[in-house]
Amino acid sequence: MIFFALSFVWFKVANESYGPLTIIFFRLALSSVLLLAFAYGTRQLVLPRRRDIPLVCLLGFFEPFLYFVFESYGLQLLSSTVGAVIISMIPLVSPFAAYLFLREVLCWRHLVCVVVSLIGVALVVVERGAGMTASWLGILLQFGAVCSAVAYTVVLQKIPLRLNTLSVILYQNIVGAILFVPLWRMFEYDRFMATPADGSGLIAILKLSIMVSTLAFILFSFSVRKLGVNRANMFVNVIPVFTAIFAWWILGDTLTVQKGLGIGVVIGSLFLAERMRVKAPVVVAPSG
Repeated sequence: MIFFALSFVWFKVANESYGPLTIIFFRLALSSVLLLAFAYGTRQLVLPRRRDIPLVCLLGFFEPFLYFVFESYGLQLLSSTVGAVIISMIPLVSPFAAYLFLREVLCWRHLVCVVVSLIGVALVVVERGAGMTASWLGILLQFGAVCSAVAYTVVLQKIPLRLNTLSVILYQNIVGAILFVPLWRMFEYDRFMATPADGSGLIAILKLSIMVSTLAFILFSFSVRKLGVNRANMFVNVIPVFTAIFAWWILGDTLTVQKGLGIGVVIGSLFLAERMRVKAPVVVAPSG
């Protein structure tokens, strides 16, 4: 969870020198190579069958491709803390999609949790006496990332169980990297070639690739096996807290009492929703 929280901060550092498409493309490409080596070395690599390929491609389209497009451009307009707080609402929204598309049981109390969490978000993005301190476009883009992640969870539950977690993560990263190639070549390739190598930016991209897209996913999948989905998911709720602390420490973001209260409200609603969940969804890992 610490690595997932730091991803919001490391993106900000990398984004000072490189565009979002460049960051995501190299992050996914390097992570795919590392995951492939790890999966092959530990004999956990499971090849998809022909009928599984369309679902795997759709999975990669929603996340990481569409998710990272929304999240990365949203983070250019928002602070790391605000971005993390909005993204943390994914577990609250997922049950509604599961109800609509998978006919899973939905408790009315989930609606109450969503309303409470939105109040928490409002406390984070609206400063007393200053009004809205966050970009509306940035907020909408982050909610676009939330919707993409929710669509991803719906597709994920249709993926055959024979494809283990590590293989699914590997294939979705490969699909995402391939989808980013034309966009990166069209919009940021010339800028990337003209930008002098920046050590801090390159190190941040390496951290995102190795520590987040690779190691954090491996650690989380291991935790799910040992703790179960519900108990492992409870730890996801602390990501906004870690992000706020790291953003204050590394980036110098302000951390007011009101923001702290808003983060607490969002996390409280997440814990409440987890306790009320009737059927646990298939979860790979949070994205950061």
